[in-house]
Amino acid sequence: MNTRTVYVPTADGTALATDVRLPDGTRPVPAVLIRTPYGREAHRAELRGWAAHGFAALAQDVRGRHGSPGEWHPYRDHEETDGAATVAWVRAQAWSNGEVVAAGASYAAYCALVTALAAPEAACDAGPEADLDDFHRDEATDNLRRDGAPGDLHGDDGVPDAVIAAVPALGLTETAREPGGPERLWARAGWWAAHGDRRDSDPDALARALADDPRLLEHLPVARLAERLAVRLGRELPSWPGLWADRARGRLVALGSSARLPLLAVGGTRDPFAEDTVALWRGWGGPSRLLLGPWGHRLTADPAAPARARVNLGALYVRWARAALAGRLEPTRHGAIALGDSGRWHSTRLRSAPRPASTQDATPQDATAQEGTEWWPEAESRWSFDSPTGLRLLHGAEFNADPDRPVRSDDLAVPAEGERADRCLLLSPPLPRPLDLAGAAVARINVTADTPCADWAVRLTALDPTGRADPLAFGIVRRTGPPGEAADISVPLGTLGRRLPAGTRLRAEIAGHHFPAHARNPHTGEDPVTATRLAPSRRTVNTRGSALHLPVVARRRYVEPAPEICR
Repeated sequence: MNTRTVYVPTADGTALATDVRLPDGTRPVPAVLIRTPYGREAHRAELRGWAAHGFAALAQDVRGRHGSPGEWHPYRDHEETDGAATVAWVRAQAWSNGEVVAAGASYAAYCALVTALAAPEAACDAGPEADLDDFHRDEATDNLRRDGAPGDLHGDDGVPDAVIAAVPALGLTETAREPGGPERLWARAGWWAAHGDRRDSDPDALARALADDPRLLEHLPVARLAERLAVRLGRELPSWPGLWADRARGRLVALGSSARLPLLAVGGTRDPFAEDTVALWRGWGGPSRLLLGPWGHRLTADPAAPARARVNLGALYVRWARAALAGRLEPTRHGAIALGDSGRWHSTRLRSAPRPASTQDATPQDATAQEGTEWWPEAESRWSFDSPTGLRLLHGAEFNADPDRPVRSDDLAVPAEGERADRCLLLSPPLPRPLDLAGAAVARINVTADTPCADWAVRLTALDPTGRADPLAFGIVRRTGPPGEAADISVPLGTLGRRLPAGTRLRAEIAGHHFPAHARNPHTGEDPVTATRLAPSRRTVNTRGSALHLPVVARRRYVEPAPEICR
């Protein structure tokens, strides 16, 4: 059957443009629903793929975007109510067997999640302590309705039966700010220029604006950047200031802790939202699976994605959806993480035992396994800043963080020794043997700043034997405190999945800025979003007591990703 467009009514009567593709035959079938602000027509091939495997497939323009009328307010309540209305509409169709999978990537993943979590009394249990053994479908009492009458599993017709959330953009704050506070300037300016305050999209809008005005993102205050953008774009962005006013984060992760339905969380270790993907999986109350590949935000669609780590995500989604709807998923939280472009995947599983303290005496090449770890890694390797087997200080134990000359996020080059230090620079000896990393990394550093507010950015780069630099990990946090007061701070570096070959060196940079990816801290104590005055900050890194902690795989458990995800 060809794809046809219908208009699905919502609670207030607004009809949303929806493409529907049905499989051959007349038997009622399960459905997959994608709600997107990026244009439903871009999903035509995806709909055909689902239909070829026996699913009714739907792609819907969210309210106020592309073919759907109304006003679009990103991350506001209408996504919950419109999603619920669409799921209920699907269940009322003659071709529906009552089963619905909500799916999506990026903002569309947010739409899927809020639809699943919008009605706690129907989609959620009493709390996060519920027994996962209760989450299997009871095939003997399965009473999915096809004629509009609610069945036992659909006390609320608007709640789907399973969720596929890929590279999820979980909310305004989650997308605008790092968990440690600093603002994601470049990504938000790009997204708002492309999609904000308009019915359609212009993906290259920021690139064109920067070509005309290379210093555009230096504009102060950040809250009024939209005024300068408007000159280049030829349109206003009135919602830009409101983006920075929202500071509440973690809502969907918290709601997910009480969810009963199955979740497939898909992400990439190079995706800026990787930690939100992992947090969603870790906190989910129902059966949850994590697939974390060596990908960026476009997953396998990115031409730069390693060939050996490519996965047929469409086939995997179909296989997982069938297992989830049939109740065949084990009541556990587990998954697979790719070890970079090695072609190998390592299994990971949440455990109930608390995580013990790190192995303080382990060397990078001789990490000791830890039993009872809550999740990966099975061993933690500590790379001290004052150890010959750890990271050796090259220069910059004292450096100047000047927002007028910030360390740039788009340049991996480092200053030569003897130049004025703008960062602390450290280097490891070559690895004597290959090293597998899978899990969360963190830098714990003892530092001092002479300003009341300071950002601390840590960038970890892998240098192969020829000296070629490959980004490995990054983290940034904001600290406020009395000027000149030494402090121990932890900088989360995200979730790693890499195999480092023998001969690799690790280079660590500690800086005060990471611009233009992140807004510059003005060092005056003012909000970086509204500040108009910048000042330099004198920094000190105490190598004694500072260390890099990496998640070393002590016992290798290689798996094939599809069977691991679908069991």
